[in-house]
Amino acid sequence: MAACLVTHPLDLAKVRLQTASKPGQSLFSMVYQIVKQEGFFRIYSGLTASLLRQATYSTVRFGTYEYMKETYQDKYQQMPTTATLLPMSMLSGALGGLVGNPSDVVNIRMQNDSTLPLKERRNYRNAFEGIFQISKNEGILSLFRGLMPNLVRGVLMTASQVVTYDIAKNVLVDSLHMDPSKKSTHFSASLMAGLVATTVCSPADVVKTRIMNAKGSSSGAVSILKTAVQSEGPGFMFRGWVPSFIRLGPHTIVTFLVLEQLRKYKVGMF
Repeated sequence: MAACLVTHPLDLAKVRLQTASKPGQSLFSMVYQIVKQEGFFRIYSGLTASLLRQATYSTVRFGTYEYMKETYQDKYQQMPTTATLLPMSMLSGALGGLVGNPSDVVNIRMQNDSTLPLKERRNYRNAFEGIFQISKNEGILSLFRGLMPNLVRGVLMTASQVVTYDIAKNVLVDSLHMDPSKKSTHFSASLMAGLVATTVCSPADVVKTRIMNAKGSSSGAVSILKTAVQSEGPGFMFRGWVPSFIRLGPHTIVTFLVLEQLRKYKVGMF
């Protein structure tokens, strides 16, 4: 959630780029356009939903992963290998994607709402009202629109992010003899994790964004993927890669820096 506060405007620009009907706009021109046309505080549109998403999705995936990793260490008295960490992270990511899906739907809609025609805007005041309105007007199952690509993204994100971080940190400590307690070590490992995670997750992230933002219930992942490839080419799956990395890089860095400090002082850990 701390990382979310830092990177939310970049996340907003990324969503706008991914749902834009015409490609070609840059991250900075999108941010400038939002501020110019809608006002400065619009770059924090959907912040409550974004915070709720981190409080559900990220809490579950990080918490489950750390719990399984520590359980393995206690049982076998050794660090788990990459082959062991990967299934742990994949399961953690899938659980996080499931729990966080409702807040993710609201998050996407709130961030993209002002780009819609006036008659089509949802005008959710906050994340909780958004969840209530979706449940009331579209049914509970609408909160789980885009679940499959979101589960895939959760699996890919967690596997690429946390496993890359653990591997990179071990390499930096063992091969380059960096201090495992220093923030410079945490910064370097998290930067590598952000780069890998952005590249791996981009296709699923774009498809997920489009499904959640779509009106009606007929648009599935396959049909959206097929239509987009036909009209825009395969490159659409990496639409917004640069803003995704500019957003996910700092987000990953802040996340792991905060996590390491929480771990250091044993805040919320038993």
